[in-house]
Amino acid sequence: MLTDQQILRIPGPTPIPPVVQRAMNKPMIGHRSEETSALLKGVRPRLQKVFGVSEEVAIIASSGTGGMETAFVNAVHPEEEVLVAVTGAFGDRFSQICEAHGAKTHRLDIEWGHAVTAKEITDYVQSHPEIRAIFITQCETSTGVLNPIQEIAQAVRSISDALIIIDGVSSIGGTPIEMDHWGVDIVVTGSQKAFMLPAGLAFVACNKRAWERIETNKRPTFYFDLKKYRQNIEKNTTPFTPASSLLYGLEETLVLFDREGLENIYKRHQLMMKMVRAAMKALQLPLLANDEHASPTVTAVHPTQFKAADFRKVLQQEFNLIVAGGQQHLANEIFRIGHMGYCSPADVLQTISAIEIGLQKMGQDIQLGSGTAAAQQVYLEEGINK
Repeated sequence: MLTDQQILRIPGPTPIPPVVQRAMNKPMIGHRSEETSALLKGVRPRLQKVFGVSEEVAIIASSGTGGMETAFVNAVHPEEEVLVAVTGAFGDRFSQICEAHGAKTHRLDIEWGHAVTAKEITDYVQSHPEIRAIFITQCETSTGVLNPIQEIAQAVRSISDALIIIDGVSSIGGTPIEMDHWGVDIVVTGSQKAFMLPAGLAFVACNKRAWERIETNKRPTFYFDLKKYRQNIEKNTTPFTPASSLLYGLEETLVLFDREGLENIYKRHQLMMKMVRAAMKALQLPLLANDEHASPTVTAVHPTQFKAADFRKVLQQEFNLIVAGGQQHLANEIFRIGHMGYCSPADVLQTISAIEIGLQKMGQDIQLGSGTAAAQQVYLEEGINK
């Protein structure tokens, strides 16, 4: 094993393309310089395209969690009630953010590994018509579940004017989002997932309906005040010191998005998801999420014959292959394979082959190559270059 080689297959942070890495190594520039303004001017319309929104997208020097808190403090007025669909650890985090700010928070807890349905959301909202905002994760990173945001948004719009606020941290850039078309009001994501950057940037997109609520909100905030970010981004600047090196990287990421095309990016992620899932099924490893609600960016595997934590150690010891563990009550029960961002079907085949050897090292009675063959067959049938 090469001591300086690590194969990172976790759902963030993800590997960084060399061209993005080189861009971030450029000399530092002044954050109020013409160079920074030119960077921001170039990325603004490209970000809007990724989110499917006509309004400006705020770029905040922050983690994704900071973006989630930004969404709350700007969109939820004091004394308003909110609903959080908790389908895993990050739905729970949204709930904690709401509770920390004193909102009357309704939790709709869904069994981990399952998606929340439009009917569950609308039934709850109809029985609690005072709810003014609904928080949902698009991809629940902790379980590998993709919640049906378009369906939920359309259902909610027919019965309520509550804002629909989405945590898209592990989905945006890897699966479609069409805010204006779907009727989604606010979407948050971070830089370290499908955007193929280090952690440190949060992106918050709001539609016109959301801005109407934000502009009349009296809740105090300073650094996370979206009105400041909008006023500044329209002038190609930021209200506070930006992460300039990450902006250089963001520019290159968006160039890569344009070059591959968003539809092709989404197809690649779908293909990798299907390859991983076919391989795990061939190896008789149970999957946490069903096929209908499986995430294109991360797959959660729930082995029953061995401890997932022990298996992860074997993969790291043998190949320096890093897959993620579970969270909260699933901490030692599942392992999660990230296949997002700078990741290709070839990377997936490498990971599956290593997993097969890891299973043999764990004493599992499997046929070497069976998982790889299943993934290869998916590629041959559905490959992006077919």
